[in-house]
Amino acid sequence: MTKTFETEKAALAEVVAIPVTPFAEDGSVDTAAHRVLLRRLLDGGVRTLTPNGNTGEFYALTPEERRLVTELTVEEAGDRAVVLVGVGHDVPTAVAAARHAQEAGARMLMVHQPVHPYVSEGGWVDYHRAIAEAVPELGIVPYIRNPLLGGARLAELGAACPNVIGVKYAVPDASRFAGFARDAGLDRFVWVAGLAEPYAPSYFAGGATGFTSGLVNVAPSVSLEMLTALRAGDFPTAMKVWERIRRFEELRAANGSADNVTVVKEALAALGLCRRDIRPPSRELPEADRAEVAAIAAGWQA
Repeated sequence: MTKTFETEKAALAEVVAIPVTPFAEDGSVDTAAHRVLLRRLLDGGVRTLTPNGNTGEFYALTPEERRLVTELTVEEAGDRAVVLVGVGHDVPTAVAAARHAQEAGARMLMVHQPVHPYVSEGGWVDYHRAIAEAVPELGIVPYIRNPLLGGARLAELGAACPNVIGVKYAVPDASRFAGFARDAGLDRFVWVAGLAEPYAPSYFAGGATGFTSGLVNVAPSVSLEMLTALRAGDFPTAMKVWERIRRFEELRAANGSADNVTVVKEALAALGLCRRDIRPPSRELPEADRAEVAAIAAGWQA
């Protein structure tokens, strides 16, 4: 019998949380703080967790640390959430991580945009197909950041690999997203707005049913409030939430998103939940900017 992935598909039509990876004073992964942050997300109503996403500093973690983060997340999630593990790099590395995620008990994989100076559309299909075919029991979610990739290529991948079930679309163009989704097959995949809350209303209008979030680490209730409004088609209420989070997300997006993760960790540090430490090539937030982030985070807890 062909697996239908209904549970996994439902988990993508949610706030898809991208947890941070907290670091201890010695620079290692702070496992105790990580567990606390994961439990906070779960207690806050989050039902989909993505360890080793970009908000988790995927590219700054060692292979051993990525495996550790996967295992911690699966353990804490238990039966309370579906785990969508980020994998990437070269094909053998991605396949090894995929198999480890499966062994650990994860249900899905998010495949990071291939990091290579020369990415052909056919090669993009081959890359994802190699990973998907290695773990046919896991749901596969390509992370698309390339505006040059056509929807027909995703349709080709989906035809070859039934376990490619969703898409994290992160090209900052709502019109392009709507066209891409229809070219690929609007009903074939679950569409996740991959640029989080700022783009969620416009992407939902184009066919998305879930969105990713880094902000949810700080204020789960705010992210879930937006999801509830979007599910109801209540765009005025969704945009009121958008207005509340606008400045925080502007700080994250400034200078080519240089402080994207930094701002989230600064907010968590202000709340006393983890250290602000972040790895190069990111940086800690300058002292002069910390008070504004702390004030925003405090306002959401009221």
